[in-house]
Amino acid sequence: MAFVLGELPSFYTNWPWLVFVLLASPVILLAWLGRVYPTWWWLVPVGFSMCLSFFALLSADVVLFIAMFAATTVIFGAIDLVALMAGIRSGITASRLVSKTASLGVVLPCEVTIENRSWMKLRGVVCDDLPAVFTSSPTQHVLDLDPRGSVTLRRKLVPHRRGAFELEKVYFRLLSPIRLWVAHIQRDVSSRLNVYPDMKQLADYALLARTNRLSLIGVRRTRRIGQDSDFERLRDYTPDDNYRHIDWRSTARRSKLTVRQFQSDQSQRIMFLLDCGRMMTNERDGYSLLDHALNAALMMAYVALVQGDEVGLLCFSDKVHAYIPPQGGASQMNRLIRASFDQFPRMVESRYDDAFLYLSNHLKRRSLVVLSTSVVDEVNAAQVVGYLSNLTSRHLPLGVLLRDRQMFDAADHPEGDPINLYRAAAAADILLWRQQVITDLHHRGVLVVDAFPDELSAPLVNEYLRIKAKHLL
Repeated sequence: MAFVLGELPSFYTNWPWLVFVLLASPVILLAWLGRVYPTWWWLVPVGFSMCLSFFALLSADVVLFIAMFAATTVIFGAIDLVALMAGIRSGITASRLVSKTASLGVVLPCEVTIENRSWMKLRGVVCDDLPAVFTSSPTQHVLDLDPRGSVTLRRKLVPHRRGAFELEKVYFRLLSPIRLWVAHIQRDVSSRLNVYPDMKQLADYALLARTNRLSLIGVRRTRRIGQDSDFERLRDYTPDDNYRHIDWRSTARRSKLTVRQFQSDQSQRIMFLLDCGRMMTNERDGYSLLDHALNAALMMAYVALVQGDEVGLLCFSDKVHAYIPPQGGASQMNRLIRASFDQFPRMVESRYDDAFLYLSNHLKRRSLVVLSTSVVDEVNAAQVVGYLSNLTSRHLPLGVLLRDRQMFDAADHPEGDPINLYRAAAAADILLWRQQVITDLHHRGVLVVDAFPDELSAPLVNEYLRIKAKHLL
């Protein structure tokens, strides 16, 4: 079967090519079943085989040509593939160490421990199945693990959305011993992670309250009518106490500074109603209106609980999603956070009738009812005005209306091309209508807090302190 170089060889239609097919078929089938893929390193043995095959072609030995090409390429790849799959099956385990709770936007450390129980050295890349709302530093780790060894990979996670998340798997991309194949495998490592709103504002409030600097976050001191009129007990003096409350007789008797502590009005109830419908889906700086309303509500709830009041929560959209009855004590703050951290705005019409009916059936004693929502159309505004007005006979209603900053900016800056002028006129007309809604609420005996979403906490706390000072409850 000799032939002259440059002529069409007759072996293209002869049986020797079956040798290559028979050798390559099991390798291809094994790679397909094991989900293993070839790499660019295949160019090295293929190039080497082509060089050997060239000499075989010059020798006019067709059988030798087929044998050398198949032996140096297919057999090399088969051995490397079997080694990779055997190493994977010998045992690669993964475990994850991460806290069960996290705060929105706060760095969370995470550790993934990889154990190599095989005889093969592991080379490749490791990464977690993080949700898209997380950022990670680094995003993936390069793995170079010796046989029978283990390594702990550390990374920092930053959640950008609150809620409940499930981290289920760890993904590997492993190279074979001579890098001809790459395998994509995964290991089940289940970890539940609850991301709560950032409570740093509560710590800031507590710190500033102890040092009498609440004005730095916009909270005003309100003079209370008959404040601290009821004596409660004597206690040791602290640097934050007013010197006018020092009991000098007790101080002389005990030889230790002693102050009189007075009790304020307690056991008043605050019920928050959070609208989780379509009116709260608008976003500002990456946070929805519901996120801002929830942060402000938690801030006010913390202040109210410190004041000795009872706080409850009702989240609703087209149905009631969560209800926490009003209670006092430090543990109530945890209940409020757990009930609200996975509530998100939904593109549905809010059923105020169901929410207020549920409220009337479960809240009998007089309370401060705080409804957080946004009014952008007449239908929604009519429901807000109507249902809050109906509460005035039994409760003290407070409507928290969130402003649209883009609309206010458009009305305040009409300069530029004529299109901006038309936009400013339309925005001003909507704002005039919105102001009329607020006026109607005032005339019906409903208290109103009208503020931008990112500036809501301080006005809401100030309004609560004003209500407490005037004994409106």
